[in-house]
Amino acid sequence: MSLRVAVLGAGHFGRFHALKASRGGPDNPLRLVALHDADPARAAAVAAECGVPALPAAEAIAAAEAVIVAAPTRFHAALGRQVLEAGRHLFMEKPIAATLAEAESLSALAAARGRVLQVGHIERFSAAFRAVVAAQEGSRAVHWEAVRVAPFRPRSLDVSVVLDLMIHDIDLVLKLAGGLPEKVEAVGARVMSEHADFAVARLGFRGGRAATITASRVSLAMERRLRVLGGEGEMSVDFLNRSLAVLRRGGAEEVATMPGYGIDRAGWTEHDSLEAEQAGFAKACAGEAPEVGAAEGIAALRVALAVEAAIEAND
Repeated sequence: MSLRVAVLGAGHFGRFHALKASRGGPDNPLRLVALHDADPARAAAVAAECGVPALPAAEAIAAAEAVIVAAPTRFHAALGRQVLEAGRHLFMEKPIAATLAEAESLSALAAARGRVLQVGHIERFSAAFRAVVAAQEGSRAVHWEAVRVAPFRPRSLDVSVVLDLMIHDIDLVLKLAGGLPEKVEAVGARVMSEHADFAVARLGFRGGRAATITASRVSLAMERRLRVLGGEGEMSVDFLNRSLAVLRRGGAEEVATMPGYGIDRAGWTEHDSLEAEQAGFAKACAGEAPEVGAAEGIAALRVALAVEAAIEAND
């Protein structure tokens, strides 16, 4: 059974959402019925590409059962409220909102109206992260190191690199750590925009556990890595090269200098993370709990804003 959806926002990622929903498929029951963008020319171009009408926001919402909001962050609260007040399910691209007050208001409205509010932390649906979760299961991880850097591209400059890129790894670390940090420290700087373009954050969790997260949109090259340290050994993940290696007791490849320890190497079979995310939204609209709901979106935003505040304090 298909789910009629509209997309509000036809920019870089909004277009991807619209194209994916317009194609549907056995693993993705979404069916795009309308599209809206504040730029009429862009709306018309993407709508034509998807074979649906470009409509004013209110008409696009009325035509759908659920709505994907992929507009710039400053519009999330207003558009999200419009969607929920119309009685439609809401998929909100990350971050859930620009402020905690806005995010909590959307969460409360969704609960009051009995509507789904899913937040677009797409990395939760990646084959790579699922491999990481499986590899960490049962281990006593005490430190996580995440790196997400890329060359400069002139988009998403209305927010800092923290809300643009780092928030992905903040969400993943919170999932792996099982809760919010007790302490947040960070440094960063503006380079190509009016907001921080690179940042390094240190999150302190209960029991002395910690995470270091580095994000940059002004790097020389793209890099995506995660390192997990714990009592059993180390896990190292290179997301771009699709490799995962775990040093632990009894690993397959013996380490001569560490008797009893060995390295297990693995990878993963890629799947379409956006399709998996949209399919998850459809399941949530059908009654399942969303994998990344309002609570998770608010938690990631809370930490991201604390990182931004720490950067400002050190500026």
